[in-house]
Amino acid sequence: MKNEDTVLGGIQDTSIHTSHMSGQRNEVAIIKVPFGLGGARGGAELGPDELITAGLRREIASLGRVLSKEVRIDCPSVAATPAVRNRVKYLNEVRQVSEKVCKEVSVAVEEGAFPLVLGGDHSVAIGTFAGLTAHYSNLGVIWFDAHADLNTEEHSLSGNMHGMSVAASLGHSAYNLSHIAGAGAFINPSNLVYIGLRDLDEYEKEQIKRLGIQAFTMHDIDRIGIQQVIEQALATAGRGTDGIHVSFDMDCLDPREAPGVGTPVPGGLNYREAHYALELLASTNQVTSMELVEVNPLLDHNRHTARLGVELIASLLGKRIL
Repeated sequence: MKNEDTVLGGIQDTSIHTSHMSGQRNEVAIIKVPFGLGGARGGAELGPDELITAGLRREIASLGRVLSKEVRIDCPSVAATPAVRNRVKYLNEVRQVSEKVCKEVSVAVEEGAFPLVLGGDHSVAIGTFAGLTAHYSNLGVIWFDAHADLNTEEHSLSGNMHGMSVAASLGHSAYNLSHIAGAGAFINPSNLVYIGLRDLDEYEKEQIKRLGIQAFTMHDIDRIGIQQVIEQALATAGRGTDGIHVSFDMDCLDPREAPGVGTPVPGGLNYREAHYALELLASTNQVTSMELVEVNPLLDHNRHTARLGVELIASLLGKRIL
């Protein structure tokens, strides 16, 4: 699309070029996915409504964006005990939700809107990927998370699907995008970038190295700074791709910033690092969709995490201090 020099944080950068990007769209389609059965703890299913209550509609309107639609996925309710299939908890429920999310995300893209998916736990990303790949044949992905979510049914220690969503998008798990009607091709690992990793299983470490996935741990962020991380992430996720999806798990943040998450890990991104990262991404006009997941109101304090989630979405949609 654009080959002009991109200015990031006052520093001219000529390394980021994408010839097929369609850029951000003015219309935003909110897709609420109140699903928590893919996670380890109940409460994430309350996240979408909590984000709305925390002022998300108002923030979108204040940015001059048009809320084209707001849909709510009908998700299975919590069962008394998890039904286990192929060592995975609630696999049938994850399948149902993935198919519904796929359809709504695909429709949003067809209508020319910016899909904004609100989780729920991170297993909802499987449906998001399915809907996006129906339209983007070479999707770039920037995945903010303390965890890699690269486990498979065979290697998962918990059986929770929110820890397998990336594996499903790459086609490495038994249940993957190929099982969802309308989904496109698997995500290319060379188009995937992790940011904020700090809690990985041994199998996930091996997979990241074997597949050559670009991964920025918190050590890397400490070492080179968030600006360099984002510039490099964009160079990877935007290289020859036709869209960039940002998947933002709130547990990428330090628990002191975002206490209301199901799997908190100390030592994450701080408030300004997270905002600056999303501000830089927004400034490129390369991001074509976003999901924000794992807000758990049952573990939050005075809606702090939900309000921060709304602020971060606003930053990705173009909000600036001045």
